[in-house]
Amino acid sequence: MTATATKQVRPRHLLDFQDWSPERLTAILDNADTMLQVLDRPVKKVPALQGLTICTAFFENSTRTRTSFELAARRMSADVMTFAAGASSVSKGESLRDTIEVLTQYRVDAYIVRHHASGAAHLVHQYSGKPVINAGDGRRAHPTQALLDAYTVRQEFDSLDGKTVAIIGDIRHSRVARSNAELLPKLGAKVVLCGPATLLPADLAGLPGVTLTTDPVQAVRGAHAVMALRLQQERMSGGYLGSLQEYADTYQVNEALMQHAESGAIVLHPGPMNRDVEISADAADGPRSRILKQVENGQAIRMSVLYHLLVGRD
Repeated sequence: MTATATKQVRPRHLLDFQDWSPERLTAILDNADTMLQVLDRPVKKVPALQGLTICTAFFENSTRTRTSFELAARRMSADVMTFAAGASSVSKGESLRDTIEVLTQYRVDAYIVRHHASGAAHLVHQYSGKPVINAGDGRRAHPTQALLDAYTVRQEFDSLDGKTVAIIGDIRHSRVARSNAELLPKLGAKVVLCGPATLLPADLAGLPGVTLTTDPVQAVRGAHAVMALRLQQERMSGGYLGSLQEYADTYQVNEALMQHAESGAIVLHPGPMNRDVEISADAADGPRSRILKQVENGQAIRMSVLYHLLVGRD
């Protein structure tokens, strides 16, 4: 296994993309190719993280992200310690600081953290002093999801340079949309964010390479990839939408909308999906869909991230 990262100061964490150069981000995508080759072997395991203990500290429910990270760490021979807040002393009122300080006494070498509060991953580093990978914090960031999205688009078109990715749905509550809006322009792509005005925060228009629109046809025109986002009703306190049907009638990603995109455009969704709300069955299961490919690529990307952050570190 050969890392292709250039000689730069190596980041200690993946909390967002602010301190990451395009070269190092590209190296993670490049090395995911190698990780996919590992996953295709009869024995899907390498010794890269042997002797290290990685804690998946999930304070919020997750299926694909947690499973993907745990498999990625085990494929690289790490010991994995699983922490689920719902079955822990957190449910009795224990603070984040106390929880992390206790877990760190078990000789944890790195944390993978999901939390409902923005900025929680930063606090875990502060309390533990260990490398931290953000597996989703509040509305702020979900960097490995954005990396696997970028990897899936690059896999399809060989390069992200000059490509356009339209992201349609609940932009306001989506850490996936924010991370993609940070990442994709660093790699040469343009991002169009689209949703009802109530779910389209104007501050994102200030990001380089990012445009906003409330018109889904305008959003997908010329797009090489179209990503549908789930409506996060659990984060809404009301007043954002008239009705689900009204939303679906206008913003659902379906084959009729995809006719306005580039002829070879692909469909993405970070999951979990609400079929027939933000995405139709024909788009989710049709020939343009790369949704299951995103899941497959997630494991390879997370192996690559672990490799870049932890292998060879003192």
